[in-house]
Amino acid sequence: MAFLQEAPQLAHPYRGDRLLLALLDRVLPAERRAALDADLDALGDYALMAWQRTCTTTRRKPVLTRWGAWGQRVDRIELTTAWQEGPRLTTAHAVLAAGHADSEHARLEEFARVYLYHLASEFYTCPLAMTDGAATAIKASGNRELIARVLPHFLSRDPATFWLSGQWMTETIGGSDVGNTETIARQDANGQWRLYGRKWFSSAVVGEAALALARPEGAGGGTGALALFYVETMDGERRKSELVIDRLKDKLGTQELPTAEIHLDGLPAWPLGELAHGVRQVAPMLNVTRSWNAICAVASMARAISLARDFAARRQAFGRPLIEQPLHAQTLANMQADFEAAFALAFEVAHLLGRAEHGAASAEEAAVLRLLTPLAKLWTGKLAVKICSETLECFGGAGYIEDTGLPQLLRDAQVYAIWEGTTNVLSLDSLRALAGDSLGALRHAIGRWLDGNDDMHAASAIRQTLDAAARWLDQHAATRDTLEAGARGLAFTLARCAAAALLARQASWSSQRGDPRPAAALHRFVGRGLDRLVTPDAGNTASLLS
Repeated sequence: MAFLQEAPQLAHPYRGDRLLLALLDRVLPAERRAALDADLDALGDYALMAWQRTCTTTRRKPVLTRWGAWGQRVDRIELTTAWQEGPRLTTAHAVLAAGHADSEHARLEEFARVYLYHLASEFYTCPLAMTDGAATAIKASGNRELIARVLPHFLSRDPATFWLSGQWMTETIGGSDVGNTETIARQDANGQWRLYGRKWFSSAVVGEAALALARPEGAGGGTGALALFYVETMDGERRKSELVIDRLKDKLGTQELPTAEIHLDGLPAWPLGELAHGVRQVAPMLNVTRSWNAICAVASMARAISLARDFAARRQAFGRPLIEQPLHAQTLANMQADFEAAFALAFEVAHLLGRAEHGAASAEEAAVLRLLTPLAKLWTGKLAVKICSETLECFGGAGYIEDTGLPQLLRDAQVYAIWEGTTNVLSLDSLRALAGDSLGALRHAIGRWLDGNDDMHAASAIRQTLDAAARWLDQHAATRDTLEAGARGLAFTLARCAAAALLARQASWSSQRGDPRPAAALHRFVGRGLDRLVTPDAGNTASLLS
């Protein structure tokens, strides 16, 4: 009989994930584990089923129907099965609501759920992230009327009352440069604010609500004059006529996610607060959505490596399994070490976010959170693409075949470096964070994370690289162009130093319990270098090559 290669098998995403189990064992009080374990176990079961479904069914995309049978405008979007299942799964297992519980552990428990649910959700986690961010921004606004009206829906545990929220910021004139926003907010004769304009990327257009930036009529130009508004999209079972869906985007990845171009033609709106400084009001939302982005990027890495490792044990080549081939084993080990460092960094941000939101964080922790949030997002976004690309290569030609489900990992991963601020935008944001004493705070935090670790080589390398980053920053602080030109290298260096120190902390805890694997990951990660600093471009070759 002819040889047929076995497909990779996915281990149970929760019970088989030693990193997540060890993190929860280390951080969470025992009394909080029972309810969380039940949700995580169920989400792991769902993720396993969803992967099997991906490998046996044809991939679908959402479909927009603009007109009804009798000529009325309906703008109806037909969603995939996973998206139809989303409200039930989300509310049953508190995927979103857990993050707003009254505990410093709330965010960690929420993001453990997100980590397991993300890939199975077919990026239903995107509008969940927007909804989480909107709930956070509305809380921060202090708008009691909106808080009372909206939060019970956003944080509902009942699918019948659960609402999704969008985040409508991007316009045709630009992405991160929102100062050129052209959407106008105008009051009607009854004093009701209404929005008029075009939003170019609307990733949660199927939701019941959204937050949108707009310029109040008569306000000046620039970013400071923008206001942040809350809108609702549905009139009973029908979409409001003032919200027109022009088309769905045809994207490289995240194809199950209906990203739309929309027109607002007098859509009723309510300001969150003052009719200015809307971008400042968005800030609490960005901290949350960037944390979602980092956790979801790490989830993609976990899935890719799990499949690659299983395949390496099954695939025979040149007389023995791939896992016994020295070079392939090295490749997998390098991927695993990078992933473990990224996992440690992303979940530390989640943990610090929960502590900060519940008043448990010290001033030092708050400063570290401000710096690590953009660093974690930018580094994990780039690393997810690298690891997913390497994973496809681990499968040879099969990694390039659509119905294996593998190419989707790479296409979807590319979005992590784009959403919620590109690598360059976040590198510059990290420079703003460094304008305070966040580097000093990070130094002290890294010192704590390294306490008790017996890998003196790793500790020395982390401290020496952090010193080099501090010298680089001091050396170029007075020359803004040079500082910005090297911002990526500085950001990657600081992210890797923080991740290594966090991995050292986990290695110390795990080694005491007889698990040497995190220590091995630390040794390999640090051994491949932490320094990504760049030499200033004295010859200005960038202008010559532009």
